[in-house]
Amino acid sequence: MRDDETGSWWQQVSGEAISGPLKGTKLRSIDQDELTFAEWKKEEPNGRVLKPDPTVAANDYVPSDWEVRMARARVASLHVDQTIPPRTLVVGLTVGNASKAYPFESLVKQSPIIDEVGGVSVVVVVGKDGKSVRAFERIVDGRKLEMFSKTGTTEVSLVDAETQSEWDFSGKAFSGLSTGRQLKKIPVLMDYWFDWKNYHEQTALYTLGQ
Repeated sequence: MRDDETGSWWQQVSGEAISGPLKGTKLRSIDQDELTFAEWKKEEPNGRVLKPDPTVAANDYVPSDWEVRMARARVASLHVDQTIPPRTLVVGLTVGNASKAYPFESLVKQSPIIDEVGGVSVVVVVGKDGKSVRAFERIVDGRKLEMFSKTGTTEVSLVDAETQSEWDFSGKAFSGLSTGRQLKKIPVLMDYWFDWKNYHEQTALYTLGQ
């Protein structure tokens, strides 16, 4: 991305200026989610949607099958980590100076995943739609929670072994000893493996079941 004011160029994912007068400057990241529109609208019924600009031609916008096209595109890079296919869709998160990528298919199969990233206990969970993803620090009052999925529910319900509380997809406890408590959210980014690896060279990679 290029800004008109200084002519500096910015990396899309990191928000860091890589050339121009502001080189080395980093934009402050705004907390983001990886949600389907249906999930977002359910949580934010009064939320507003950015409409297409009527002055921009329709064919200038990304087509609806963009992801399908990109999945077939060749990765043009001299150094591609082949640990998994470069265009494997991953969910990446960063805690402190540590990063980790979770193949999306593994998340769907094993959600929730409890893990440690950068010495912090985390839980990564997929929504009931099978597409939305969130991550949280699974620590309450200094105690690490072991969290499991409750079956037979229409909405995401995680139960922790320590207090037998139930937590929803927003990370809030709605029953049990922790009712009303809120887990700290960790921003996640859904990306292709090769791209995530490019921006996070030292990233760890989650292996199903480990």
